[in-house]
Amino acid sequence: MLLDIEHLTVQLPGTARPVLTDVTLRVGSGEVVGLVGESGSGKSTTANAALRLLPGDATATGRITVDGTDVLSLTGDALRAHRSRTVAMVHQDPRSALNPVRRVGDFLTERLRGAGLDQRAARARAVELLAAVGLSDPERRVRQRPHELSGGMLQRVVIAGALAAEPRLLLADEATSALDVTTQAEILALLKSLRTSGGDRTPGMLFITHDLQLAAAYCDRVYVMYAGRVVEEGAAGDLFARPRHPYTRGLLDCSPTLDTEIREIRPIPGRPPSLADAFTGCEFAARCPRAEAACETWRPEPVALDGGGTAACRRLPVTSSATATATVTEGSVR
Repeated sequence: MLLDIEHLTVQLPGTARPVLTDVTLRVGSGEVVGLVGESGSGKSTTANAALRLLPGDATATGRITVDGTDVLSLTGDALRAHRSRTVAMVHQDPRSALNPVRRVGDFLTERLRGAGLDQRAARARAVELLAAVGLSDPERRVRQRPHELSGGMLQRVVIAGALAAEPRLLLADEATSALDVTTQAEILALLKSLRTSGGDRTPGMLFITHDLQLAAAYCDRVYVMYAGRVVEEGAAGDLFARPRHPYTRGLLDCSPTLDTEIREIRPIPGRPPSLADAFTGCEFAARCPRAEAACETWRPEPVALDGGGTAACRRLPVTSSATATATVTEGSVR
């Protein structure tokens, strides 16, 4: 397994509950795994944990391995090599990744020279990468500074930088949200093409998105997070066609689609909890239309679902312990 997170709990000082609670998540070589949920559910923190980019005062327990390496034990040069060669991350805001006074070519060649290329070869490769992500006139772009490019163009530059070191694992945190629909499709096709190299060394991707339709069409499997916990996971086609957890169902009900049948968009009542809110039962109980009195005092554990996948809801039939990951199948919802 390329990325293997087991029972990860992350606690910050002064908070009533952990940022992440008992998170188990896996990404295989060549697999695109979606991570969805409302803002504040813990998606970005999960991705940051794979890079050891948690706050310095955070306490993390559990296990994170990337390509067989124990991430939580890395220090010094080993940690720097992990962040620069094994794992790459594309953030939602490309301007946060670029120095405004340096040229685009400097950003790309710095990474490439760190991988062993000389200046001339690094510049040639930078031009190739910019062309690969669809930027016009890449020879001119490498000489430009960030303020000379649009937000969508900058996101392409950041994606090119992430691909520069040919990472084993790509963490995409809302990586296409700044792009128009046509450009988004091109970038997704580019990212998906990484899976064609074949063999055990094929890169994998953790794809964080708020777009459920995109996750359904693009991802092999999907994890749904709420209040720092994984509440449901499974093959993308199965999960969106037959959601089991009330939160997943709620996300779909309030997500607009292009279906010909007009349906009412029903938002989830209430607001997601803050880190100041402690729970003795189910985190979603206060917003759940199916909640019972017992939900306020009894925290459900993930159970295996018939047909594969897991969900954490006390109203689901308990068939077996759900510690195993669902069978990976490629599915899509159009």
